[in-house]
Amino acid sequence: MKGAAVPVRKRVLLALLGSCTVIVTGQVSLPSAEAAPPPYFPTQLAHVGNARQLVVVTSSSPSSSYATLRTYSKGSDGVWRQQFAPMLARAGSHGWSWGIRRVQGDRTSPIGTFTLTTAFGLRTNPGTHLAYLHADQDDYMAGDQRDPRTYNVLQTSASATRTWLANSNDSERIGAYPTQYQYGVVIDFNRPVASTITYSRVHSEYVTSRPANIRLGFAIYLHVRGGGSTAGCISLALADQVAVMRWLTPTMHPRIVMAPMVNIRQA
Repeated sequence: MKGAAVPVRKRVLLALLGSCTVIVTGQVSLPSAEAAPPPYFPTQLAHVGNARQLVVVTSSSPSSSYATLRTYSKGSDGVWRQQFAPMLARAGSHGWSWGIRRVQGDRTSPIGTFTLTTAFGLRTNPGTHLAYLHADQDDYMAGDQRDPRTYNVLQTSASATRTWLANSNDSERIGAYPTQYQYGVVIDFNRPVASTITYSRVHSEYVTSRPANIRLGFAIYLHVRGGGSTAGCISLALADQVAVMRWLTPTMHPRIVMAPMVNIRQA
C-alpha cells in the first residue's frame, strides 16, 4: 500500500483514471505502450529543477478547493515513479491564484513550484527527515504587514519588546490550530531566505535583512486537514500527512508543484 513505488503498468493505469484509487490484480492490458503522460507527471512540469521528490497538487478548476495530491520519486536510473496512491487534499476556500498575484487574506492557494525544507508540529516528530520544530503555545508565524522585517518569519515567543503584532488578524499562533498543526510542512512561498534571518536581542525576535513581499501573504503550509477547505494551505488526512512527511528527504531536494489542472504544466 503506501510507501511502495507503484509498478509501471499500474502507474500508467492510475494516470489514465485520474484520481481514482484502483486495486489491480494480475496483469493489465494497456491501450498503448506509448501513452502520453498526464499533464501533472514530473516530465511535463516546467520548474522541477534539481528535485528528485515531487509533491504535485491539482484541482479540476481554478475555483475549486478540492484537490488531488500525488507523490513522485526520481530513481538513480533517472525515471520518475509514483510513490503513494493519489491522496484527497483540500486547498484554499476561494480556489487558486498565481503566487505573484496573490493578496494576503484572499483565501486562495498560490499557484507555483516551491521548495519543501522544514517541518513542524504540535506533536513530536513523526519520523520526517526534514528539519523539524516541535512547536508549542508560544510559537507564531508573524504576518504583520506594518513590520516587513518580521513578515513570514517564525517567532518562538511573543516577547513584550517585539515589533510585530500578535493578534489573530496579523499573525498566526501555531497552538491555536491543534488539529491542523499536529503536523505541517512549510511551503516555501514568499519566505525570506534562511541565511538572511538573525535574532535581535534588543526586541527578542527574529528579523530578516531581505523581507518577503508583505502583499502576497504568509504561513502557507502542507498540514493536517481540519473541517474542510483552507485559507490558502494544502491539507491532507492525518495518515496521509504523516506518510508524506516520513517520505520527504532533504537530499532529494523535494518540491511541491500546485495548481488547477489547466495551469499545472506552467506552475
